[in-house]
Amino acid sequence: MIPTRHALAQMSDRQLFTGDVLYILKQGFVLDDPRESTRPGFYKYNVVSRSPNSGSRTVRVVAIPDAERCEVKIVTVMWVDD
Repeated sequence: MIPTRHALAQMSDRQLFTGDVLYILKQGFVLDDPRESTRPGFYKYNVVSRSPNSGSRTVRVVAIPDAERCEVKIVTVMWVDD
C-alpha cells in the first residue's frame, strides 16, 4: 500500500490508521465503475466500507491497483456522507 501525502493528511484529519485503510480494501465493496487514471492503463476504484475506527460512518478509499508490481496506490480517504 502506497498512500499519497493527501491520503495521509485525510487519514490524520479523520483519525484513521493504515489498518483501517487495509480493512476497507479487504472488506469493502466497489459499487461504481472504475474511472481511468491519469496514468494510461490504470484505473481508480472507489472502495466503500466501515472500519474499526470510523464509528458508524462509512469511509471511501480511492485506490489505484498495480497488479504487475503487486501494489495499491491510495489516492484519498474520505467520509461517504460528507
